[in-house]
Amino acid sequence: MTASLDLWPIGNCQVSALIDTSGAFVWGCIPRVDGDPFFSALVGGAEPETGLWSIDLEDRVETTQRYLRNTPVLVTRHRDANGGEIEVIDFCPYFRRNGRTYRPVAYARIVRPVAGSPRIRMHLRPTCNWGNACAVTIGGSNHIRFLSQAMTMRLTTSAPVGLVAEERVFRVEQAQYFFLGPDESFSGNLAETLEQMLDATVAEWRHWVRGLATPVEWQDVVIRSAITLKLCQHEETGAIVAALTTSVPEHAGSQRNWDYRYCWIRDAYYTVQALNRLGALDVLEGYLAYLRNIVDNARGGHIQPLYGVLGEARIDEGVAEKLPGYRGMGPVRVGNAAYSQVQHDAYGQIVLSNTQAFLDQRLLRMSGLADFEALEKVGERAWDLFDKPDAGLWELRTRQSVHTYSAAMCWAACDRLGNAAQAIGLDDRATFWGQRAATIRERIERAAWRPETERMSATFSGDDLDASVIQLLDLRFLAPDDPRFVSTLAAIEEGLRRGSHMLRYATEDDFGLPETAFNVCTFWLIEALHLTGRSAEARALYEEMLGRRTQSGLLSEDIDPASGELWGNYPQTYSLVGLINCAVLLSKPWNTVR
Repeated sequence: MTASLDLWPIGNCQVSALIDTSGAFVWGCIPRVDGDPFFSALVGGAEPETGLWSIDLEDRVETTQRYLRNTPVLVTRHRDANGGEIEVIDFCPYFRRNGRTYRPVAYARIVRPVAGSPRIRMHLRPTCNWGNACAVTIGGSNHIRFLSQAMTMRLTTSAPVGLVAEERVFRVEQAQYFFLGPDESFSGNLAETLEQMLDATVAEWRHWVRGLATPVEWQDVVIRSAITLKLCQHEETGAIVAALTTSVPEHAGSQRNWDYRYCWIRDAYYTVQALNRLGALDVLEGYLAYLRNIVDNARGGHIQPLYGVLGEARIDEGVAEKLPGYRGMGPVRVGNAAYSQVQHDAYGQIVLSNTQAFLDQRLLRMSGLADFEALEKVGERAWDLFDKPDAGLWELRTRQSVHTYSAAMCWAACDRLGNAAQAIGLDDRATFWGQRAATIRERIERAAWRPETERMSATFSGDDLDASVIQLLDLRFLAPDDPRFVSTLAAIEEGLRRGSHMLRYATEDDFGLPETAFNVCTFWLIEALHLTGRSAEARALYEEMLGRRTQSGLLSEDIDPASGELWGNYPQTYSLVGLINCAVLLSKPWNTVR
């Protein structure tokens, strides 16, 4: 198998899976997104193929795939050379029952005959403990057990269990049902129950999408991106992971292979910001509950750049030696040492994520005085550290600087604390934080502006180009008509733009010169182009980026500017945020069509 990022995510905000263009599960972790990969073929590649779950139609000549409208339920249709045809429906159950959300560690597959006399062979070859074969036992007339250290999984099926276990070919003459979940007896009629689960899951997702305030243009893009961002939330705690995968390299042979299955304060802020624009307040409310626990545990001290989905502070980084990596380009990393870095922008993102809760009366739980007092401790850290060196948002591992982006986020922490104070009637605290914000602003403007080159530097000590400086616009630190921003944007375009794509930076880092563009930086450019009066160019560039998406309508982290090939972990929340934000910004208003 040659791995590709042309993958279709399914999930239920507890577990997820990525399905390739042949309809095989090639990635999925249990018992949650940061767990052991039960399906690991994406970063495997060993012969015989393992870490997958495929349903192969004999003499297959054509495969087409689509999502059921407004859901992450995937329909794959296979046709064989003799006119035989099957339809495979893949989903993770997700719906409300008994006053709770049902989101089991489970995957459901329904195989339906459509035409002719189709014959299939199933390969269910999971891996356990990061690439090792799972112990397998047939536990009776209709189930197979897979013994993993993470949890024992059970496949319950209406198909002939012996033929499934021995990977033999058999004819599909009626619908066959497969439920891969916890090692417990399946209660009720399998076929009836899975059909009911399918209907309830479809209804749940369509109800959620119905509440989105989408722009009139590019609705399909926005809806698909929003659904996938929701799949990146671990709903039990509210944590939002940066991506569903680990160790897909940023470019071929780069060694830039990172585990993104954790909650970065920065990435989660951008995710809730984008979904807020669509009115998806449930994701915000879940994340704020997670964030309040992070702030409580910090007790006014250091905030890490990232945490585990259960709030774990320690995320030691290691290598899964049994797995060769995406296309054999290891290492496959487990954990992320960036948790131990110093990144001061997190203080701003915590406050920015929370500010809405002081103002938005739609929320089930609005923030009050106790929440403000907890956030003031975060603001104190921002005030103390805004002009101190850190690793920056790109998480450089071998050097530190005072980064303009981090300083601006600390300014935003103080500025928005002033807004929150005003919202709850604390005028003296509003004045206090406003004055601190003004002091930080003056320092940034003096330390980062380079009059000789007419641009804002990415660091206080150099004259560095970095796409993150574009974010001074989104933070409302600089206005789009500010001559300093206009000249800075021109300099960044000249130095970092590669055709239709934007690099993060063009200087050597811990691994040499970057070779791929960072997709969210291109979306930052699109926003800046529109807001500085270059709307036609912004729309054209946005449409071009839409053409770079996978068949499922999604993007990874990086792209090769020359070939257009996607690289980096997938699906990547930053990139999906860019798809949403630019659609909302560029779309014509609803009142032009109704």
